[in-house]
Amino acid sequence: MRMVLVGLAIGAACLQLQAVLPSPIVMVVMVALLLPALIIGARLASGMAPAVRVVAGLLCGAVIGFLWAAWLAHRALAPELALEDEGRDLKIIGTIDNLPYRFAQGVRFNFAVEQADGVAPPRIALSWYSGYREQVSVVPDVRPGERWQLTVRLQRPHGNANPYGFDYEAWLLEQGVRATGYIRVARDNRRVDSFVFSAGSVVEHSRALLRDRILAALPGRPYAGVIVALVVGDQRGIDQADWQVFNRTGIGHLISISGLHITMVAGLFAWAAFTLWRWSFFTRAQLPLLLPAQKVAALTGAGVALLYVLLAGFGVPAQRTLYMLMVVAAALWFNRLTSITHVLCTALGVVVVIDPWAVLWPGFWLSFGAVAIILYATVGRTTPRDLHAAAPGMPHVPAPLTRRERTTLALRAGAHTQYVVTLGLVPITMLLFGQVSVVSPLANAVAIPLISLVVTPLALVGSMLPQMLAIPLLLSAHALVEGLALCLQWFSGMRYAVWSAPVPPFWLFCWAMFGTIWLLAPRGWPARWLGLATWIPLLAAEPAHPPPGRMTVTAFDVGQGMALLIETSGHRLLYDAGPAYSPESNAGSRVVLPYLRARGIATLDGMVISHSDADHAGGALSVLEGVATGWVLSSLPPQHAIARAARRHVPCAAGQHWIWDGVRFELLHPQAASYANQALKPNARTCALKITANGKSILLAGDIEAEQEAQLVEARAPALRADVLLVPHHGSGTSSTREFLLAVRPQAAIFQVGHRNRYRHPKKEVYERYGAMHIHRYRTDQAGALTLEFDQAIRIFSYRQTRARYWQAPRVDDDQGDN
Repeated sequence: MRMVLVGLAIGAACLQLQAVLPSPIVMVVMVALLLPALIIGARLASGMAPAVRVVAGLLCGAVIGFLWAAWLAHRALAPELALEDEGRDLKIIGTIDNLPYRFAQGVRFNFAVEQADGVAPPRIALSWYSGYREQVSVVPDVRPGERWQLTVRLQRPHGNANPYGFDYEAWLLEQGVRATGYIRVARDNRRVDSFVFSAGSVVEHSRALLRDRILAALPGRPYAGVIVALVVGDQRGIDQADWQVFNRTGIGHLISISGLHITMVAGLFAWAAFTLWRWSFFTRAQLPLLLPAQKVAALTGAGVALLYVLLAGFGVPAQRTLYMLMVVAAALWFNRLTSITHVLCTALGVVVVIDPWAVLWPGFWLSFGAVAIILYATVGRTTPRDLHAAAPGMPHVPAPLTRRERTTLALRAGAHTQYVVTLGLVPITMLLFGQVSVVSPLANAVAIPLISLVVTPLALVGSMLPQMLAIPLLLSAHALVEGLALCLQWFSGMRYAVWSAPVPPFWLFCWAMFGTIWLLAPRGWPARWLGLATWIPLLAAEPAHPPPGRMTVTAFDVGQGMALLIETSGHRLLYDAGPAYSPESNAGSRVVLPYLRARGIATLDGMVISHSDADHAGGALSVLEGVATGWVLSSLPPQHAIARAARRHVPCAAGQHWIWDGVRFELLHPQAASYANQALKPNARTCALKITANGKSILLAGDIEAEQEAQLVEARAPALRADVLLVPHHGSGTSSTREFLLAVRPQAAIFQVGHRNRYRHPKKEVYERYGAMHIHRYRTDQAGALTLEFDQAIRIFSYRQTRARYWQAPRVDDDQGDN
């Protein structure tokens, strides 16, 4: 049975790698073939060799998991917004069905649609802005469970598609959200009911009350968001800078309602129930005769765990712990002994059955992987307790341990567990993130007891007591978190706090995982230390790079903005850093840095910021902070924040050029004299860069407009010739003149634009102009990130095609087949 459950997870994971779902007919045929195979296999199982039973169980579970996940995927994809309803006003009525998140510009929440004047999916994600597109709106205090009538504009799920980036579309599918949008300013936007009763509304309303109590008790406190996360699992209030410290020190798993916290709280209540029931609440009722105290403790622990997991928002680590506790409680209730591996596999199977998309997220693999590693390295091993001297006159009974011995054994067990988890998760962590925290053992040694045994209980009790009693407890919890944060910042600031390397291929991960299992084998296993040798290619790998004289260009999908990474055999240059999405996030932190870290790229030789517009420079400061950058070339004034943050800043000017590894870089615009003209717009002073490798070239035109294009055609027409053109100003109506395109004569054009952007870029007439001139067109909003390899020929790869997934809506333009 355990192998069937493991196979179930494997099958669900295989389904999530598919570009197209199997059709219902294919699924029916597979079920028809599977049922007889199951019947025959069940009859022959007793006569099978153990290895055959293992393989058969895995295959059977994989087929079942694949079909189950496919069926759920068909159901999840069925509701969708009609194309004709995208971007038009819809009047809807429904309820707020999750914990709203308030940010500087407004509030976000999920909305369960009950009525609509069009066809709207049953669950959508809405943003209510205080000011949007020159409209001013007063954002009310929305609460879970309220029924509202709203006028909204919706679109189908869409997210930026980049290598190693967050898959927003998959996340929306898992949440059951089939459209996103914003609330329009309208007179008939109104609250219909203050609360609509349902089980989900009660849970979310309770979470909102607890969050409000904590924030009211900790106004303006820097780590109030951490206390909220520990009590209700809402991590959205934690600053990105704090998350960076937590992740670098390897304690991010503690800043939420983790499995450790749930086990601790459930165990505490189970112990209290056991004690009170055993002593009949200190009466003469003799309650244990009616029901054994162990069963009461199991029931209490499982119930408390369920309530706590509901508060946590039902995350994967919380689910894993809940289901494991439920299985143990059921075994105790029905007087059935069960092994811990059965418990873990059952929890794995339940998670996958309920949420087959859980396998897409790192938390799933880290959560179950950590428990599996601990079990492998501890269950069945001889411990010092087993070797303890026998009691006098009782040769088969160990003598009682002293308090010092019990303390020593507990500390040794905790240290061994931390050692096992730290080493056991290195290959998984490298596969998922391309880095591993070196200071994690030290940081966790401090953080685990403090967060789990002190801060979390204080926060839980404080959030439920009357305000007068709650404030001292919550302030104490916050003070401890603040002190811990100072310690973690010191750990994070160490030079080698994190070891980074490129994300390994799957075969290398498997090899390193095999070595890790060898390393953690029981004592007496030959040459266990050799397991470390399998880590050498994992940790010592170098970032891939093109051969000398060749070049690779990655045009990121950053929405409405520009960001491209140019790589030669020994150098790397970033051209623009994408837009700022909000005061807290930008393309540098959300797209560029995750890509660089996953590739193992720790330094950039240079950065070109074409001009000061936020859609080009918005992510630059994050990149400069995240990776060492040799110099910045830009048209920014010296007092600009980016210029001040750069190690070396140089104004860009036509005529500047350099050669890296046989690849020539040349600035074509602006003229040096243009800096004296203060009346010029930033677009008119864009740094336009031409790069040539092996006779093939790309022209990065930034946001130059028709006037600058005419100047370039008149002054430097021969130099404009390029095989690939980064379309000027995202394809606006003020750029891409016919004369300019005739001078460049590109074979391919890249439009870096945002999906359904407010400027309606690229303009229809401009886009058609490129098509009429037989130029292959590539749009990042349709193709995702683009990778261009410059060799004897130019090869262009679209991320949405090379990594197609069934939940991605078809967005292939007529020119996208030319990759």
